[in-house]
Amino acid sequence: MFTADRRQRVRAKLLARAREDERIAGAAITGSAARGTEDRWSDIDLFFGVAEGNAVADVLGDWGAFVYRDLGAVHHFDLQAGLVTYRAFLLPGLLEIDLGFAPAADFRPLGDGEFQVVFGEAVRRQPGSANAAHLIGLAWHHLLHARTSIERGAAWQAEYWISGVRDHVLALACLRLGLPAAHAKGADELPPDVTAAVRDALVGGLYVGELDRALRAATVAFLGELRETDAELAVVLAQPLRELAAIAQRVE
Repeated sequence: MFTADRRQRVRAKLLARAREDERIAGAAITGSAARGTEDRWSDIDLFFGVAEGNAVADVLGDWGAFVYRDLGAVHHFDLQAGLVTYRAFLLPGLLEIDLGFAPAADFRPLGDGEFQVVFGEAVRRQPGSANAAHLIGLAWHHLLHARTSIERGAAWQAEYWISGVRDHVLALACLRLGLPAAHAKGADELPPDVTAAVRDALVGGLYVGELDRALRAATVAFLGELRETDAELAVVLAQPLRELAAIAQRVE
């Protein structure tokens, strides 16, 4: 297992290389190190702005080769988010490096994550209201598909959708209370009265009665959070969602 000292040395080496690379217009530390919550298990999260006139794909390719050659990476995968490409590397000792690359015009915090600029200039943070609207849409979408999956006898798929609703409710609560919303990073700081309803939506088995129960609980949890986040919209969605949760009540 990697040590904290090794993690610090690897991060310093990556940032030093970024300063020397004329194609990198800005670098920032993100994740737990930027939040001041780094612990024994934290990985390395860095975000780079690629200077105008340089292709992100070319820069990423060169950096990928460097991480394999000089840092001994054993595997990686990519994640695309708009104009941003994230490449996650696994190093010996289970050290993970997550590097984000974006055009310099998009060198900015994404979502509600912390963004500690090392050099360069970040563009203005975008308002977060759209994040809540998107989560709300995903939540009712997942509730609808959970019901459809139950009716079709697709138990695993139903569990997948219900679990997604729980995730979105927790994220909405985190946004509302000013906590990190991505990947449940702020969920453990939520008050018990917020998480109690979400806990009731945990799926305890792959049989129809339990899936129905968990779906109804997820609906209650979502509407409860929605009343706090957008009371007017909660009124609009309450009836159709309650109808959806009540379809095909069954006696086992």
